[in-house]
Amino acid sequence: MPGRIRVGISSWTEPTLIKAGTFYPPDATTAEDRLRFYATKFPIVEVDSTFYAIPNPKTAQLWVERTPKDFVFDAKAYALLTQHPTPAARLPKDLREKLGDSKANLYFKDLAPKDKESVWDRFREGLQPLQDAGKLGAVVFQFPKWFLPNPASYRFMEDLREWLPDFAIAIEFRQVAWMKEERRERVFQFLKGHGFTYVAVDEPQGFSSSVPPVIAVTAPLAMVRFHGRNQETWEKKGISTAEKFRYLYDRPELKAWVPNLRKMAADATEVHAVMNNCYSDYAVRNAADLSELLA
Repeated sequence: MPGRIRVGISSWTEPTLIKAGTFYPPDATTAEDRLRFYATKFPIVEVDSTFYAIPNPKTAQLWVERTPKDFVFDAKAYALLTQHPTPAARLPKDLREKLGDSKANLYFKDLAPKDKESVWDRFREGLQPLQDAGKLGAVVFQFPKWFLPNPASYRFMEDLREWLPDFAIAIEFRQVAWMKEERRERVFQFLKGHGFTYVAVDEPQGFSSSVPPVIAVTAPLAMVRFHGRNQETWEKKGISTAEKFRYLYDRPELKAWVPNLRKMAADATEVHAVMNNCYSDYAVRNAADLSELLA
């Protein structure tokens, strides 16, 4: 029996989605109202806020309580844990005070061993209520384009299992070097060996780092993230995240993915198709379109 395909969006709290005024009803004025309403329309959502700050366990518990029993959350890994630069202001207060103002941006390698351990522990504890409730799909590690296929990168990924021993882990590369034809099979074998989900992507092509839309199932959970195809904004500096992903798929573009998603479902227990074209109501419109096409 094929696995279930869940379709949803990244970030139900996206300001431009709320501002559009076309998805949430007028009386959905709080974060609680919006999550409860969203969960009546889609069976999954990706938490974007966990990329910017370590989640609070109390908040995660509220997410559990405000959604149906079979609702699922994927959560993006904290930026610091994916080798992205992280503003000191986004660190936990005690750690921020300890480190002082020596750097505007910090990388994980800048932290002392005990501080690294503390960040991992807090991140894991922040998501534990979702895990305990059976509502955590996967933690999505979106690595930057400078995360290259070398021994240090493989070691870093191997360590993820040590820090998150019981959580499903999904890996998204933003660097085409991982998916070169002569290398991709070795990469998939590595991911399979560690039980990591390979995150297939639909993203703008034509850039030196562009990852092609390669389909692979490397764990019981399979995943596709749709970033849109806006070449003009993909690597543009000085624009908002919403502007970067400003792209509305047409139905033929989404329809072309239906056989791929069904093929993935044949080999997986579950498939998550997440719309990350988070500008205005584009993501919810396309998630509804894709759900309809799959039905």
